[in-house]
Amino acid sequence: MKLQDLQAGDLLFMRDNQAMSQAIQKATGQYSHVAIYFDQMIYHATKNKGVVRENLREFLLTHEQLVSVYRYPKINQEQVLVAAKALLGRPYNDSFYPDNGAYYCSQYIAEILPIFKTIPMQFGDDQHVISDFWQTYYDKLGLAVPLNQAGTNPSQLSQSEDLQYLGELHDYHF
Repeated sequence: MKLQDLQAGDLLFMRDNQAMSQAIQKATGQYSHVAIYFDQMIYHATKNKGVVRENLREFLLTHEQLVSVYRYPKINQEQVLVAAKALLGRPYNDSFYPDNGAYYCSQYIAEILPIFKTIPMQFGDDQHVISDFWQTYYDKLGLAVPLNQAGTNPSQLSQSEDLQYLGELHDYHF
């Protein structure tokens, strides 16, 4: 798939090799991040900046591993864009706990495009129900791991029967 084929409301799913991304992928599936595309801009929730809008080119320069594109054919583009803009500036949800006014990437997408169900959150790996990475992460936050609490993750969103897989972006290396 090429950049020129992107349409408003397309969802971009990524995976990469950073420690947190790897922990997310081990616990939940192949993707560690999701964002939505409108008018050459990407809307998403990031650990460092919270909910932001950024230029597509800048976004792709920082996500060079894999970008898969999915589309929700029944999207009301205007309504979703209004919802996406309304949450700009919200903080990142470091705890992944529900209903705290902050957002992690798939939580943000599920909020603005409310077609996704929540599922029990998982934080394990091949060896443990709660991986060492996540136990250390939550110890630093001073919180209990929200194992099995209602949440979302990028891989789960990508598996929605309401989405169409369009392919991987191949022409974005600048």
